[in-house]
Amino acid sequence: MTGLRAPWSLREPTPLARSRARIAETEPRLQAWVELNFPADGPVPLGVKDIIDVAGFPTRCGSPLRADAQPAESDAAIVTAWRAAGAVPVGKTVTTEFAYFSPGPTDNPSAPGHTPGGSSSGSAAAVAAGQVPLALGSQTAGSVTRPASFCGVASLVMSHGRFPMDGVTGLSPSLDSHGVFAAGVTDLALAFSALTGEPEAGLPTRPRLLLWRPSVEPEMRAAVDLAADRLAAAGAVLDEFPASVAALTAAHPVVMAYEAARERAAELAQVSRLSVPLATLLRAGFETTEADYAAAQQVIRDARARIVPLLESYDAILGPAALGPAPAGLHATGDPVLSRPWQALGLPAIAVPGLSASDGRPLGVQLVGGSGAETALLAVGCRVETALRA
Repeated sequence: MTGLRAPWSLREPTPLARSRARIAETEPRLQAWVELNFPADGPVPLGVKDIIDVAGFPTRCGSPLRADAQPAESDAAIVTAWRAAGAVPVGKTVTTEFAYFSPGPTDNPSAPGHTPGGSSSGSAAAVAAGQVPLALGSQTAGSVTRPASFCGVASLVMSHGRFPMDGVTGLSPSLDSHGVFAAGVTDLALAFSALTGEPEAGLPTRPRLLLWRPSVEPEMRAAVDLAADRLAAAGAVLDEFPASVAALTAAHPVVMAYEAARERAAELAQVSRLSVPLATLLRAGFETTEADYAAAQQVIRDARARIVPLLESYDAILGPAALGPAPAGLHATGDPVLSRPWQALGLPAIAVPGLSASDGRPLGVQLVGGSGAETALLAVGCRVETALRA
């Protein structure tokens, strides 16, 4: 493993000095961080979502219940892995409460006055503002893909179970996955190679893609059509996605609520101190029967048997990363519905930036690949990113 190099510069000032200066310039308006502590020196600065333990930092999870949390004694397993790859944590980024819907104060640097998405809001915004070249997130529904699309950056959601979740305050064990943000997909490919030791894959000359066209806002529909046209012009093979994911999408929140009520049982016991969205989720999960949970899991298994084999003949599924551009205001984080089916299946997903709405707000497309196939999916993502930015 050769380690990371900063995607945005190796020249002076050093990456840490550049990051420190950019945060000082932009953080008063952006509010992407809950705590910062720069080391004296180091390679690539890394932001870490504040549900993930970093030694010496408290993990407050965006909740008043953790306001007095003590500093963690050790790193989460994923932070240990990123340190070994050459990244150095410089702080904890804002998250919604326990990685659910209640938003923090973070603004969207690419569309001021609009939500940066959730729950990995601080990490997406910090990368979009150039504060750090890499930042960690997590996804249980759409907490990485949607913020990336709203903020105009790239993201990778790893296959479920690709790295341990030790040291992460999770919400739903069968759905929680690690994520990472970078300025572009080429940066993600470099970072993931350093993290895993896998060499970057060569770019496919004619990627085979399944085009997924769910119901979305008009500007996102036009963006996906434009992406498909550019990819076809560049030699890609595109066929329509033949399966329905409606039942799968509906099963996801049932599983999420049931598991969250049990994973966060201590918080459910103090439900009156929680935000309304999280309290509603935990109450709903507590009332979900084992039979309903088992039925939802069966829906997911059946969908996996239908959908995963499709990816044996195609490089990825291509579709919208969010319903549209970032909604106005910071009072809500947007709808994760377009990530729910793929998260239920535990598949890796990339958000590819490069398109925008008529007013300049970013729009991203989503690529979904086979389980454990992140390296190959990133190569496809690099090809898509090149076509979108042509």
